[in-house]
Amino acid sequence: MDVINVMEKFSLFQDQWSPKVIADLNGQQVKLAKIKGEFVWHDHKDEDELFYILKGKLKMQFRDGVKLIKEGEIIVVPKGVEHKPIAEEEVWVMLFEPAATKHTGDVETDMTVKNYERI
Repeated sequence: MDVINVMEKFSLFQDQWSPKVIADLNGQQVKLAKIKGEFVWHDHKDEDELFYILKGKLKMQFRDGVKLIKEGEIIVVPKGVEHKPIAEEEVWVMLFEPAATKHTGDVETDMTVKNYERI
C-alpha cells in the first residue's frame, strides 16, 4: 500500500498522449497523461473509459457533438462510443480503465501506445 502523490508523478514526464500507469485496482489501471492538440477518432468496444481533468480544459468530441470537461470534472465515455479528445492548451488527465484497454482501440496510428510505462 503506497501513498501516491499524483502531482509529483506528473513532474516525472513531459511527453504528450502517452499515458503512464500509476496504480492498479480490481483489474483497472489508473493512468496519467499530459495531452495537447488533437487525438485520433477511436472507440473501445468492450471498455468504458473515465477521464478526470486535473489541469486545463478538455474538449471531448463525439460524432453528435462536443462536451467540455474542466478542472475537477470527469466524463465517462461508454464502451463502443467513438470519441476524439482535443486539448487547445496542455491538459493533465487521470484515466480509469480496464487494464486490457488498448490506447486507440482498434485504430493504429503513430500516436498509439502499445506498452504503458509504469511510473
